[in-house]
Amino acid sequence: MNAEHTDASPDGAKGELDVLMAGMLFMDIVFTDLPSAPQPGTEIWAGGMGTSPGGIANLAVATARLGLSTGIATTMGDDGYGSWARTILETDEGIDLTHTQTLEHWHTPVTVSMAYDGDRAMLTHGHRSPITTAELVGPDATPRAILADLDEDPWWRPAAGRGSKVFADVGWDPTETWDPAVLRALDGCHCFMPNSVEARAYTRKDTPQEALKALAELVPVAVVTLGAEGAIAIDNESGERVHVATVPATAIDPTGAGDVFGASFVVGTLEGWPLEQRLKFSSLCSSLAVQQFGGSLAAPGWGDVADWWGAVGQKATAGDPHAAKLRQDYAFLPDLIPPGPVTSVRRAEATIARLADVTHGPDLP
Repeated sequence: MNAEHTDASPDGAKGELDVLMAGMLFMDIVFTDLPSAPQPGTEIWAGGMGTSPGGIANLAVATARLGLSTGIATTMGDDGYGSWARTILETDEGIDLTHTQTLEHWHTPVTVSMAYDGDRAMLTHGHRSPITTAELVGPDATPRAILADLDEDPWWRPAAGRGSKVFADVGWDPTETWDPAVLRALDGCHCFMPNSVEARAYTRKDTPQEALKALAELVPVAVVTLGAEGAIAIDNESGERVHVATVPATAIDPTGAGDVFGASFVVGTLEGWPLEQRLKFSSLCSSLAVQQFGGSLAAPGWGDVADWWGAVGQKATAGDPHAAKLRQDYAFLPDLIPPGPVTSVRRAEATIARLADVTHGPDLP
C-alpha cells in the first residue's frame, strides 16, 4: 500500500506557510492507455481513467505530501467540481485555503487529458478568474517559499522583498516567439526551473548546457529538466554544478510530473540539502508520480519514498545489479526520510467517489 509519513517538516517560521502558490484550479479527467489519438468520426476506449483536482493543485498536493505547510491562492466555482476539490485539498491533504475564494454562479475549469504514446493531449474549458492573485494573497503574506509562474503578474515581489524564496517556472508559449524579455521577470527570484525546450528557446542557445549557463547569470539557482535524460543545475551560492539521470519507470500518466519535480526541489532547498541530492530526490519523486493516474493525486508522500527505498534494498540484496546501483546513488535517503507513522494517500478515482483506491504501490523501475 502507498503510504505517507505524517510528521515530516516543521511549520514555517512565525506561523507563516512553508510555501504559497497561485494559479488556476482545474477539475482534471485523465484517460490513460489509449491505443491511439482520437480521430474525427471514430470512438476509442481508454484502458484507464482518473479524476482529481488539477492545475495549481498538482504543485500544492506535491509539497503538502512531502511535509511542507502549503497554501493556494486561487478561485473555484460553487459547483460540484469546486466543492469536491475543496474537500480533497483542505480536508484530505491539509492545504491552507485562506487565500482561495469560492465564486457564486461560476463553474470550475475542466481539463480532459488523454495519455498515449508516452505523452498527453489536453482539452480544457474555463474562464479566467475575475479576482487578481494580488487581491487573493493580500499585502502581508510572507511564506518561506513561493512557487510562481513568469507568465503571471509578479504578485510575489512584495513577499520576495521580505525574504521569501521565489521558485519560478514558465509555461509553453503558444505563439512560439519565446520573447527573451520574459526573463526580465526573474529579477528577485531565487530559482528558475524551465524544461530544455523552454530554456533553449528563451536564451536563444543551441544546447541545454549553454542555456543553463545563461540562466545561471540571472538567478542564484538554475535548473533545466531534460526529460528522459534527467536534469542539470547550477547553484551559484554553493558553486555546485550537477547532472543527474532520471529514475526509469513505466509511465501510465505523465500529467503533473514536472510539477512534482519542482515541488520536490523546493522541499530539498528549504531543508538545505546539497544540489545533487535535491535533483536526485526530485527525479525520484517525478518517477513515482508517473506510475499513478492523475496529476495531483499521483504525487508521492514520504511513505511512497520509503516503500521505494525498501523495495530497492530487497532487490539489491537479492543480486539485482540495477537495484544495487540505485541503492548506491540514493544512499542519502535514509537520513532524509522522516521517522513516524504512515498513512495511506488518496489516489485518483474513475468517478467522484467517496473512497479512494490506494491498493496499488509504486513499481520498482
